[in-house]
Amino acid sequence: MLIVRSPVRISFGGGGTDLPAYYEKYGGAILSTSINKYFYTILSQRDDNYVQIISSDLRAMEHCGDIAKMSVADNKLAVPLAVLKSVGRKISVNLFLASEIPPGTGLGSSATVCVNLLKALTSYLHIPASKYDLAEKAFTIAREVLGKPVGKQDEYAAAFGGLNFIRIADSGTTHVEPVDLPQEVKRELQQNLMLFFTGTARDSWEILREQETSSQDRQSQTVSALHRIKWLAEQMRRALLKGNLNEFGCLLDEAWNAKKQVSNKVSNSGIDQLYRVAKENGALGGKITGAGGGGFLLLYCEQACHQSVREAFAAHNLPEMRFEFESQGAQVLVNDPFLDRDHIGGLRWSLIWDEASTSRSGSAGATHSRVA
Repeated sequence: MLIVRSPVRISFGGGGTDLPAYYEKYGGAILSTSINKYFYTILSQRDDNYVQIISSDLRAMEHCGDIAKMSVADNKLAVPLAVLKSVGRKISVNLFLASEIPPGTGLGSSATVCVNLLKALTSYLHIPASKYDLAEKAFTIAREVLGKPVGKQDEYAAAFGGLNFIRIADSGTTHVEPVDLPQEVKRELQQNLMLFFTGTARDSWEILREQETSSQDRQSQTVSALHRIKWLAEQMRRALLKGNLNEFGCLLDEAWNAKKQVSNKVSNSGIDQLYRVAKENGALGGKITGAGGGGFLLLYCEQACHQSVREAFAAHNLPEMRFEFESQGAQVLVNDPFLDRDHIGGLRWSLIWDEASTSRSGSAGATHSRVA
């Protein structure tokens, strides 16, 4: 049995510059961190040549004998089916999928699902896959197999974990640069961030498709806004490295105003009102996570103002989600062959005759276990 988890992320700056329509002309830059909210895959072996997929979040199940013949179009389990197809191996497994957050909330969960499944299957089949391999493969599956207008940042955040500045060259080559902060600065940054659920999950694909179309025109307002968003992401990184967290909060505010210039669907009157309430109660900056339109509202707010913000948002029935930074990325939590007698996944144990131990103890049959 394998249990694998991958984190979701919050993006501070540069969102939208990770789409090919933009970075293939100008290059992209994104500042983001993974958080301790995870997607899980539990994989166990079957012996009947079937694959069973159960998603607790989507309340959906598939049970099939030939994945290659399955269509991913209009299937609620399109992502796991596409990942299974991409592996190109005949396997017989159970896949149980579960998340700590609902889909469509702007935390990059779709990419996290894809990365996590790739991590589970490559680990199970002993296929070498680096963090870069996982991220790029997930990106390719989303764009080329599923036809989604995704960027690269979510896949890299899920695969690598941590607080990173992600640079994307116009060739598409991506480089992840960890933002190494003193522990006290990182702790204060984390403590000053707040996440509130606006109560609406949304389909961001329409916003992203509109942005891709607008990015084709070099003179468009969208392109100008994305240039500024990318520049502000770099300024945020510098502010963090200097330990100037209030400057970071103010830059977050500037970036949100720039983001709203990308599309009129990024925000709405309800979100704008909530943001005004947050600023009136002490928040220096914030943004809607992801492409916009709904999901979580991220705020930078000094701790002295937290209670005021919480009380104001309680009046609007907005629940807060507490979180912490995480740094592991996609990882295997359990790989145990004894849980389902799996001869492929898990550790391989063998018994080694220890002649030296036998001669010392004078007893026959002394053995030691070794992990292969």
